[in-house]
Amino acid sequence: MVSMTTPSSSYTPFSTVFNTSRPNSSSTFLVPSFKFSTGISNFANLSNGFSLKSPINPGFLFKSRPFTVQARAAAEKTVHDFTVKDIDGKDVALNKFKGKVMLIVNVASRCGLTSSNYSELSHLYEKYKSQGFEILAFPCNQFGFQEPGSNSEIKQFACTRFKAEFPIFDKVDVNGPSTAPIYEFLKSNAGGFLGGLIKWNFEKFLIDKKGKVVERYPPTTSPFQIEKDIQKLLAA
Repeated sequence: MVSMTTPSSSYTPFSTVFNTSRPNSSSTFLVPSFKFSTGISNFANLSNGFSLKSPINPGFLFKSRPFTVQARAAAEKTVHDFTVKDIDGKDVALNKFKGKVMLIVNVASRCGLTSSNYSELSHLYEKYKSQGFEILAFPCNQFGFQEPGSNSEIKQFACTRFKAEFPIFDKVDVNGPSTAPIYEFLKSNAGGFLGGLIKWNFEKFLIDKKGKVVERYPPTTSPFQIEKDIQKLLAA
């Protein structure tokens, strides 16, 4: 088990993680800015694999191998099949969100991306919640120890500082042996460039009204950049 040190009170600059230099340790992930094209346009072809397209070099594609038997079995499930605990420790069956478009995000309170993401997420939720849009926020302390607080502290931070009204859930692991089942499912249905690992705080999964994962976005993709994809799913 990795020993945990007391987190610094200052935010770790996002640029120290997403850069072009060699990482200082094996716990640091470098993430190219890829958008996953598993989604809205060709989700029906997921069984044949998916591609990653670089916005820097749009003509360059990375192709995955076709889904394994286990991945196909996982693909038969949906987000609606899971029950999670909310920030107050109460069980929440995600089938309550059937018929709604969801954006699932792993959040942190002390990240360089915190302010912009919470602000934009709150704006999108206020704008589209009446049309059937939900944001599900899962606090996670695995990246730079940037979510060290208790559930009550996390809730107070999000709701007081950013006026967040969307659901916030129990703190979870998104990587490693203690990964929450919902994140095992999300990663198995939308693999990543580094083998499906969540790369940093504020990685995002867009879920359609049937509970299927249709798009995955890296932390560097802001919520506002996802707005058109949300609109398409709401109109579908």
